[in-house]
Amino acid sequence: MKNALLSVYHKDGIVEFAKALVELGFTIYASGGTFKHLTSNNVTAIPVSDLVGGEAILGHRVVTLSREVHAGLLAKSTPNDEKVLADLMIPRLDLVCVDLYPLEVEIAKLGSTRESVIEQTDIGGPTMIRSAAKGGRIVICDPNDRQKVIDWLKAGAPANGFVDDLCAKGEFIVSRYCMASAGYLSGGMYLASFGKRIATCKYGENAWQKPAYLYSNGSHDPLALDKFVVIEGTPPSYNNWVDIDRLLQTTTHIASGYAINQGIDTAIAVGVKHGNPCGAAAGQDRYEVLAKMMAGDPLAIFGGLVMVNFEIDRELCQSLTGKMLDGIIAPAFTPGAIKMLRRKGDKCRFVSNPALKELEDNLDRAPRYRYVRGGFLAQPNYTFVPDFNRGDIVKHGWASSMQECDMMLAWAVGSTSNSNTITIVENEQLIGNGVGQQDRVGAADLAITRARRSGHDLIGAVAYSDSFFPFPDGPQTLIEAGIAAIFTSSGSVKDQATIEVCARHNVPLYMIPDQDGRGFFGH
Repeated sequence: MKNALLSVYHKDGIVEFAKALVELGFTIYASGGTFKHLTSNNVTAIPVSDLVGGEAILGHRVVTLSREVHAGLLAKSTPNDEKVLADLMIPRLDLVCVDLYPLEVEIAKLGSTRESVIEQTDIGGPTMIRSAAKGGRIVICDPNDRQKVIDWLKAGAPANGFVDDLCAKGEFIVSRYCMASAGYLSGGMYLASFGKRIATCKYGENAWQKPAYLYSNGSHDPLALDKFVVIEGTPPSYNNWVDIDRLLQTTTHIASGYAINQGIDTAIAVGVKHGNPCGAAAGQDRYEVLAKMMAGDPLAIFGGLVMVNFEIDRELCQSLTGKMLDGIIAPAFTPGAIKMLRRKGDKCRFVSNPALKELEDNLDRAPRYRYVRGGFLAQPNYTFVPDFNRGDIVKHGWASSMQECDMMLAWAVGSTSNSNTITIVENEQLIGNGVGQQDRVGAADLAITRARRSGHDLIGAVAYSDSFFPFPDGPQTLIEAGIAAIFTSSGSVKDQATIEVCARHNVPLYMIPDQDGRGFFGH
């Protein structure tokens, strides 16, 4: 005889699952609401109250928290344990199907109270899951696993680690559930990060850093990395995944900046190398945007990754060939495009996610964590987007509409590059990105050097600085190179000197308070 205990909050699909278990010879025990739902749908079941010797008490807070239920789950297959169960007339429970009250939904709900959160804090469900896991029973706490269990049972329940995997998943779900409660009750004093391994990398940042994995936290975010599918090519490396995450920061910031300041959707292409954009462009013509992105810094893009928010077809491939790209990430690819862009040994990864077509208002708003020795740092995500029509941006001089557009692209690139950064853009094309410098003049010099190295004329370009200029030598360096407009923050004791040097050369200077708009990133 096989016995199953079913107690679910969400009833979708539970009738079909129970009927499949009955066909396999299981006797079904079910808690109150689940019992009523099953029996009203012609599934024979025994109420848990018959097993535990009494109805639910304390407003249904105590139902399955009983000696009988947990003895049935924890008993071992030994003569002594079997005798105890027989003497007490307690059935051995071989399978548990449980889902939990929606605690995390209630915590996130606008207007939720301590009382409503406590009411949605499940105790019996997690306890059953843990007892079943310890007892080595079949544990189902994810509706997606129900059919897998039926198929496994029909195959003869082979000893292949399947039950252990289900038990581990149950423990994982309970631990995450308990941490939601701990975080709520402590006001954020306690924090944890949970993930499921979804990809194995050949190694980490360096070949000797093994093993390395990508984990998913189960987010419903359509742009989460677990939603990206490798269409062709070798699996992404650890560094590839890091670069894809960086690309998402930049592309979503560009899209949000254009939506707020220009009120338009735009085609976007970004190329990244070692975590920083080395090519970026935006506009209405996909072919032109892709060509501009690839021509921004042709030397740096070699071996890099490219992300776009439009389908890659054969007509666009000409702009992407010849640079030995490590990967191309797009909403979709036509078969002919993949054929044209393949690299020997499948070293170019073709990665797709249809959600890339809808980047507007899709900034990553989840908290950001960073490991430090002995712990981790936590902070809100990078979600600031400047609005040039908002009063906190002080305009010293007036930039043209194209210059403002270039400022927006420069800001989106510079604020998602390793600080300190000076970013130069002209005609919606990134032409120089001076990243990761200890001083702002050095960042300006680097951006100018990279632009000139790639054959760009800086006359008329705009520059973005991710924080204020501590001295006027930074803007002076940019202006002497041909920069015609600058976007930066204010907050330096030398702000007036920066304003004066720009005014002297008739260079429009837009400034936002450093505390509001500083663009430091990726320290």
